Amino acid sequence: MPLDPNFIYSPPQGDLSVVYEDEDLLVIDKPAGLLSVMGRLPEHQDSAYLRVLARYPLAKVTHRLDMATSGILLFAKHRDAEVAVSRMFQARTVKKYYVACVQGRLQGQGQVDVPLITDWENRPQQKVDFEFGKSAQTLYQAQSYHEMQDMTRVLLQPITGRSHQLRVHMQYIGHPIMGDRIYHPEGLNSDFSRMSLHACELIFNHPLTGQLLDLQSQVPF
Repeated sequence: MPLDPNFIYSPPQGDLSVVYEDEDLLVIDKPAGLLSVMGRLPEHQDSAYLRVLARYPLAKVTHRLDMATSGILLFAKHRDAEVAVSRMFQARTVKKYYVACVQGRLQGQGQVDVPLITDWENRPQQKVDFEFGKSAQTLYQAQSYHEMQDMTRVLLQPITGRSHQLRVHMQYIGHPIMGDRIYHPEGLNSDFSRMSLHACELIFNHPLTGQLLDLQSQVPF
């Protein structure tokens, strides 16, 4: 949950937008500001998972997005699908792509390969730690630079799935994500009142049918 003690959780209301659905899987387009799963406090119960459970009581969580991140979120409709999806993620056969707007001029493409660990004194923040951190890799490809706002639109592909990985990796290379209240609070402005990070594409072979799925979501910023 956010570090701001004055934070009041007020998630966007309305029906969840469904990107893909079959007998085994449900894929939604999570809006920014909505938790992926229920929080510990009663006022933090409303979440994408709780809303999915209202329709599919046997649904299972397969992965998560930060509350401030929007985009593609995958759920399994039953236990067998959950196990199959879990194996798929563990084998890293799922390709995940995000679009972000980052501060400054980022050019070309490359890889950020620095280990991450929880910053226990400032939870839920994560930090780079070369001694005790867990391996984390992110591929990036700059798309366009906007001079007036001094920011770059970039395509990100996480190879690993560490908490806050994309946010910390972009900050580490000197290009924090615009609108990120934790890692780039000075990037908040009228153009980026939300964090500009969106899970735009998920590519994988259906773990039970073998069908190739290329699921996409339009970037809202």
